[in-house]
Amino acid sequence: MAYYLGRDVVVALTTEDAEFGLQWDAGLNTLVTFDTDAGPTDAADVVIGGGREQPVFGTVPGTTRTYSNEVSDLTGVDLSIGVTDEDITYMGQRSVLKAEIKKETTITLTRKKSDMSWDVMFNGDGTNTGRYGIKGTGSFHTGLEDPGVADFGYRLYVKINSGEIFIAPNCCVQAHTVTLNADGTTEETLEFMTYLEPLINATIAAASVADSGAF
Repeated sequence: MAYYLGRDVVVALTTEDAEFGLQWDAGLNTLVTFDTDAGPTDAADVVIGGGREQPVFGTVPGTTRTYSNEVSDLTGVDLSIGVTDEDITYMGQRSVLKAEIKKETTITLTRKKSDMSWDVMFNGDGTNTGRYGIKGTGSFHTGLEDPGVADFGYRLYVKINSGEIFIAPNCCVQAHTVTLNADGTTEETLEFMTYLEPLINATIAAASVADSGAF
């Protein structure tokens, strides 16, 4: 497990859908999708940036509006990499075989709470939930479908000061908490989890991160 202060890393979020991003409509308090080529209707309300083949860090160009995939007001990142094993016992043997079943990567983002976007993303807006990603215009994964599709979940990028970029593909959101501190500062956390093997790259290249491999 590794913990980074918000000032030591840059975190960007994109959908796994190649053409659409996720936006929170502050006026209606609902989740909506937007075309990444055009950009969001309001850049200030972007929750998850556009598709994985778009630019990731910095300003993302759009024919209507530019926007950013980076998480603002970030105070901390908790990165946990693990493996789920199965114990297999053989007759007459005192030792057991540790057979790897799957990877398990958990990334917890903590930021200063500034709006309701993460609340709506986790709890839903009464119609849609943003926990499992999007699949086209106004269409959301419900968590009840086969997750073995390319557009399931989100892709999370952690750029470390050393220059390396940690990439977690096909993440779903599994927890959200809000904390009120004694000095009146409110922070919130959003926890992402993936069972796929993370990628570590020196650069962001569409060819190297366009597909994470086997599901």
